[in-house]
Amino acid sequence: MAKSDHSSFIGYILWIFGFMGAHRFYFGKSITGTIWFFTFGLAGIGWLIDIFLIPSMNRSAQRSYRSGRVDYNVSWILLTFLGIFGVHRFYMGKWLSGLIWLCTGGLFLIGYLYDYWTLNEQISDVNRETA
Repeated sequence: MAKSDHSSFIGYILWIFGFMGAHRFYFGKSITGTIWFFTFGLAGIGWLIDIFLIPSMNRSAQRSYRSGRVDYNVSWILLTFLGIFGVHRFYMGKWLSGLIWLCTGGLFLIGYLYDYWTLNEQISDVNRETA
C-alpha cells in the first residue's frame, strides 16, 4: 500500500483541539476519539498524555491509509475548522453532500461526528477511485 499523507505536525495542530478528539480521529483512532469527544479529552488528562503518543499514532496511520489526489492533511484541517459548512466534502468532490452539510450545519452536527469517524476511509476510497 502506498505511503499516506498523515504527519506528526498536523497531528500536533489537531492536538490543540484534542479535547474533542480531533487528533485521535486523524490518526484513525475512532473509538478513543469518540471518548475524547464526549469527555473533553478525559477531563484534559488524556489530552495531555497524548502529546507524547502522537509519534506512535502517526506511524500506525502511515501503514493504514492510501495517498492520492485528496490530501489527508488538507481534508482534516478543513473538517476540524470548517466541517459544519461541508468544506472538506467540497474538497473531496462530494458536492451534493457538501451542500447538505452547508445548509444543515454539518447535518445538525451528527454528520460532523460521522465524518470524524469515517474521513480517513472516505479519502482512501476517493484516492483509490482516482488511481
